[in-house]
Amino acid sequence: MVGAFAEQIAAAYEAKKGEAFINTTSWSVPIYTVSDTQAKVKVTLEDASKTPALQLAWDAVPLPPAAKPARGTDRHLVVWQPSADKLWEFWGLEKTGSGWQAKWGGAIKRALSNSGAYGPEAWPGAQPGWGASASSLSIAGGLITLEDLEKGQINHALAIALPNVRAGVYASPARRSDGGSTEPLSLPEGAHLRLDPSLDLASLHLPKLTLMLAEAAQRYGIFVRDQASEPVFYAQDPIPTGTEPYTGARGYFEGKSPSQLLASFPWSHLQLLKMKLHRTS
Repeated sequence: MVGAFAEQIAAAYEAKKGEAFINTTSWSVPIYTVSDTQAKVKVTLEDASKTPALQLAWDAVPLPPAAKPARGTDRHLVVWQPSADKLWEFWGLEKTGSGWQAKWGGAIKRALSNSGAYGPEAWPGAQPGWGASASSLSIAGGLITLEDLEKGQINHALAIALPNVRAGVYASPARRSDGGSTEPLSLPEGAHLRLDPSLDLASLHLPKLTLMLAEAAQRYGIFVRDQASEPVFYAQDPIPTGTEPYTGARGYFEGKSPSQLLASFPWSHLQLLKMKLHRTS
């Protein structure tokens, strides 16, 4: 399965279409970290009658009035309140004339100790179908944060979205899937990959950010979180900071494009860890 995936990556680079990418200022996740004094507002769930517990979780969200979701049709956004250890995440978030509303998402109490996969322990009344990702893995989990980049080290697993995600099944810790591929070697959402632990990364002379990703993939692994048109990692959307720290000669990408950075990622050395598969309902 990993061999088939690596071949897809190689073919995409050869065709110069669908190369691996890192989403940053579009199709990624802005995180608004707020204090305990942040005023709370109601975020209306598009169809609250089907999930009243989620609407209750969104009745009082410390969402800043000037907050902006990520560009792109997913319009993701995360609110993190460290003092309360609570996290809210949204899919399809927008501010209308009548207030904030979103198509779907989730909320997590005791976020620091949560598994990162939605279920009954996340919030009173929470269901495995909650969450802004298609797998019900939190979109805050696996995100390359600005703090990671400032430190020069990623001390957690990575999240990735892939094309050709397998249909009909998902792997723990995912709770659901939007996969549509019937190819027998396609990877399911929730699959846990890692780089071969014996691979000497220093000998590969990778760009700085590529090496950071590879070290995280070797130590913590990569979880398949979503489906996308090309393989993509997610780096924190900097819109709350008012800066663009990725591009330019002094940016974290060091003047290269994400596709160029990931061209040297050792895709062929990935390994797939044992999966516990579940059928989609």
